[in-house]
Amino acid sequence: MFTKILCVMNLLKNILLLSILFIGVSFTLVHHGWANYDQEKVLDYTSEIQDPRYENPHSTMKIAHKKKEWLVILAPASRMQSRGISPEMLKEGKKVRVVGYPHKKIDREMRAERIFIDGKKFELR
Repeated sequence: MFTKILCVMNLLKNILLLSILFIGVSFTLVHHGWANYDQEKVLDYTSEIQDPRYENPHSTMKIAHKKKEWLVILAPASRMQSRGISPEMLKEGKKVRVVGYPHKKIDREMRAERIFIDGKKFELR
């Protein structure tokens, strides 16, 4: 009887460890790391906001620069809020300045390091 209980406990332990491993790997694949952005190439664009998304895991917006549309990856909504950026501040057509880094592989995607709204600077890291 005791041997059966040990076998069941061992099986449950292994299932739990595999579940933790699976969950950890799953979230790692979904999240894109900041290492994918080239911090040697600083982009500094002023444009009007297009298609703003105030959401998790990262807020986003699009801007135009030299007739090219850029996807700008911002901070998560909770960090945007804690830095003082409300959803109302990221309205379609509003003029902003974005300083950030281009993606190493995805053309016209950038990660914003800071954003200027109405002349005020907001750090996003």
